[in-house]
Parts: sequence; structure tokens; C-alpha cells
Amino acid sequence: MLLILLAYLGGALTILSPCILPVLPFVFARAGQPFVRSGLPMLLGMAITFALVATLAAVGGGWAVQANQYGRWVAILLLGFFGLTLLLPELGDRLMQPLVALGGRLSQSADAAGGTGSILPSLVLGMATGLLWAPCAGPILGLVLTGAALQGANGKTTLLLVAYGLGAATSLAAALLIGGKVFTALKRSLGAGEWIRRGLGAAVLAGVIAIAFGLDTGLLTRLSLASTAGLEQKIVDQLHPEGALANQTPDADILMDGGAMTGGPGMMMAADPDHADGGMMMAAPGNGAAAGPTIEGKLPSLAGAVAWLNSPPLSVESLRGKVVLIDFWTYSCINCLRTLPYVRAWADKYRDQGLVVIGVHAPEFAFEKDLDNVRRATKDLKVNYPVAIDNDYAIWRGFGNRFWPAHYFIDTEGRIRHHHFGEGGYDESEKMIQQLLAEAGKAPDESGLVKVETSGVAQPANDAAVKSPETYLGYSRAENFVSADAATSIVVRDEAGPYAIPGQLTLNQWALAGSWNIGKEQARLSSKTGRIAFRFHARDVNLVLGPGPGGKPVRYRVLLDGQPPAASHGVDSDADGLGRVREQRLYQLVRQAGAVEEQTFEIEFLDPDVEAFAFTFG
Repeated sequence: MLLILLAYLGGALTILSPCILPVLPFVFARAGQPFVRSGLPMLLGMAITFALVATLAAVGGGWAVQANQYGRWVAILLLGFFGLTLLLPELGDRLMQPLVALGGRLSQSADAAGGTGSILPSLVLGMATGLLWAPCAGPILGLVLTGAALQGANGKTTLLLVAYGLGAATSLAAALLIGGKVFTALKRSLGAGEWIRRGLGAAVLAGVIAIAFGLDTGLLTRLSLASTAGLEQKIVDQLHPEGALANQTPDADILMDGGAMTGGPGMMMAADPDHADGGMMMAAPGNGAAAGPTIEGKLPSLAGAVAWLNSPPLSVESLRGKVVLIDFWTYSCINCLRTLPYVRAWADKYRDQGLVVIGVHAPEFAFEKDLDNVRRATKDLKVNYPVAIDNDYAIWRGFGNRFWPAHYFIDTEGRIRHHHFGEGGYDESEKMIQQLLAEAGKAPDESGLVKVETSGVAQPANDAAVKSPETYLGYSRAENFVSADAATSIVVRDEAGPYAIPGQLTLNQWALAGSWNIGKEQARLSSKTGRIAFRFHARDVNLVLGPGPGGKPVRYRVLLDGQPPAASHGVDSDADGLGRVREQRLYQLVRQAGAVEEQTFEIEFLDPDVEAFAFTFG
């Protein structure tokens, strides 16, 4: 009931969001008609259709999204026709005469049976509006859609989406009732009914055009001056539905405006409902208390691992009597790569005293589920402690985890005593290891804390200079994409298409040049050559890349403001900006040598079939 109330409130708040603007003309076009027989059926049809489509989009994959695209165009045509009939009454009367006669006969039959035959046109228009409506995904809708994506098409998730839609319908109903009174007063005092009708028709057509060109989910979201995110977040914090956040998996695919993954200073958060716009910078959450008898829970089962590296399968029983550190990581995660040197050092230093470090590899991208890729990465990264391959996220769900990296500290009785999310806090974490070992009767280590020298990708980020968010190139989580051609400013999903880079990018905008196939997780180059440009502000530019299905290396050239990077090249490019994509991993392409400045990054691929997944910055 708490979640249903939360979803309802989130829907009601959409009246304050700019993404409701495109559907308002369709709603107010019914303002001059009886609410119960006209406005109410339309709003109910809108709410129910939105809930069904959102459920399918969240759990059904690409086929449902593609099906909704067809339905969306049918709805656009239907509402466009409706707008024309309002704008040109003569056209409406002529075209609708046969349907009016049929509708009259149906209405008479229904009325004779005690029915309300006249609600059907309004219900159909409401269903069409529900196909078009794409609300701004604030924290509450992000929470609801995450649950839908994770739990599947069941009654609970659909009920939550219905509650969200009904919340929106309630606030729209209030606006419609008020608007209806204004509408009636204007007609009575000014005799301007025909002009009002024509004005509503023009507004409906303007709404159809805005939706057809994607302004409802793009421009309006970015230009929002009345964002409800802050108010929604306060409601979430007050109600605090922790149960809704448990058992989430990192590959939740939210197929609406909003990201399932966000990068913040020191960590990545999976399926983050707090920042559904995707890619916002976020502060690390609080970590577990580091002292005393604090117990946060019991060590969950490790039996869900699909494979183990560097060790035979480990179990809760076999670890009894050991101090255990669980490290959730994935090998293309920049925050995990910066933390790994410390985890390796702790594993080496305290192994003989009874510490067991287990790396739980929970993949973010599909290629990270490939066992050979993970095996190669662990070797390259010198990870020699046990690694549990958690491709099904069974261990992840057992911990109720939401972050990469995430460290859980377990005592000899199998109790979770401390946790730390993200980078940093290394001294505190090591002291917790020492405390748990001391409780187990191990002699205290007199050598002090580990001294870790990092370089390259593992070097800590320059957080003060980072003004660019983690940015995904696949359509399920892409943000801030632009194109020189308005026709390609909205990507075509899972099909190759031509793209062009505008003459100028603003901060955090990115663009493509050449023919690219935009998939759910990645953009794949389908022409012989192609480019990606990104206007950024950070010391480091990292990009997760991989060769195409054939695995053939792909040559590339990096430019900064049109010039080779020289001393500002990364570990995976030289002074001329040259390098090769040989395997699927994170590539560090830029590390600014001097003062950190806003610049335009470009990478030109000299061979086809490269796949680009996500930018991260440091």
C-alpha cells in the first residue's frame, strides 16, 4: 500500500512537469463536454493504456518498444485527425457523418439498455493519448519502473503503474473541471465557442507535432523550470520504501526517459531511482559503523555463482572461522579499477592471518558475462584471490546490493559487520579488517596500513575538476545526444543510420559521425570510418570499447580541440592520439597534463565494427 500511495503521488505531481504539456490540449479539448461521459473516460483510457505500455516496455524487451512505436504513430494520426476536425468543423462534419450515424445508432441501443454509449470516443482518445504520453522520469517513476523491470509483468508492477497513471489522471481531472467552468463562462459571456473550438484544434495539432518530433521527451525535459524531482525525492525519503529497493539487479533496463545506472564520485549505482535522468553526479551514501558489536546481517549464500576463478567454489560453511571481505566489482567499471589496488594489497597482506577476499564479479554489460573476458581481465589486473562469477546476480540480490564497488566485511561467525560503497575510506576499511582479525585472536599487525602507489587508470579521480557525468551510448540509458541533422536527433533503435556532428557542442553534449547502429547497450560503427565527439570538463576521458563480433582490432585516433593530445594522452593512446581496440574493456584515452579545461574530445575510428558503450571521467 505504501508503494501504491507513492506511485499515485508521483503521478499526481506530473501536472507540474513540462512533459505533461503536449497532452494538455487533448485533455482540454473535452473541457466543454460533460465530465462523467467525456473527460473521465478519456483520462481513464490514458491511465490504463500508459500502465500497460509502460509494463511491456519495462519487461518485454525491444519487441514491445517497437510495437509501441507503431502504436504511437497510429495515435499521432488519430489525434492529428481529431485536431483537424476541431480546427475545421466543416471537414469534421463531412468526414465523420457516416461514423456519427453509426455512433448514434450504437448510442441509442446502449441508452435503451441503460448504458452510456457516448463514452466510447472519449475512451478511444484517452487510449491514444496514453500511447503518446512519456512523462519525465523523476525519482518516483524511476522507482516504479525499476521494480517493473526486475519483477516482470505481474499484477503488482502493473498495479503500481496504474496507480501512477491514475495519479496523473486525478490532477488532470482537477485541471479539466476548472478548465471546463472557464470554457463555459467564456462561451456564455463572449459567444466565442467556435473560436475556442478552433483554438483547441490548433493546440491539439501543435501537441501532435511536438510529440512527433520528440519535443515531449527531449527539449521539454531539458528546459524544465518546474521540475518535481526535489519534491518527489522528499516524499521518497519520508516514506522510505526500502523494500522496493531490495533485490535489484544491475542490468535493470528502464525503457523510458531516465537511466538505470548513474556514476558518482567513487562509485556506480545500479538502477538508481534517485537520479532517473541518468548520469548525474552523486555523493557517496553513508557507510556502516566501523566499531563495536554492530551487526548488519548474516553472510548470504554464495551458491548462486555460475563459476569460480582462482579457487574451487566457496560456501558460507567453508568460510566459518575466517574473516571475509566481499568486493562487488565488474572489470569495465572505472571506480572498481581505482579500488582494486587496495583490495589486492589487503588480500596479500592479511591472507596468512585468516582474511579471505572474494571478488564477486557482477557484470554491467553483456560482454562482461563472457567467462573468457573475465578470466583475461583478472589476469591482466593481477587479481589472484577467489572470484565468484555472479552472472545471474544471485549473490548481488542476496546482499541487496546496489553499488560498484561495494565492500562487505564479515566476521568469523558469518556476520556482516561493516560495509563501504565506492572509492575512498581505505584506512577505515583496513582498520575494520584488523579489528575483525583481532577479535578472531590474531596477533595485531605492527606494520601499519598498506601503502599503495597508483598510476594510469587506477589513479584516483580529480573530483574537483570533474563536471562531466558518466554517459552511455546505448539507447536504454543515453543522455545529451545531439546531431547536426534534425532528422537524426532521435536515434533509430537497432538499425544502422547516418549521423553528423554539429559545428559546436555545449558542455556534456556528444554526437556521432558516420553510419552507426544504436543498440540497447552500445553504438556499433557500420561504415568504414566514423567518429564520436564529446564536449567535456575533466582530467581524464575513459571510454568502454570493444571490437565487433569478429574480434578484429580497430584502429583509432584521438583529438583534443582538433589537435593530437601530445602530453595529455591516456595510457591507451600515444602522443599522436593513436591506438587500437583489441578487446572489450575500458580505455583511458585522455589525461590532461596541465590545468584541467573544457575541451572537445574526438575519437576517429579507422576501421568498422567497433562498439562503444560508455564514457566515464576522472
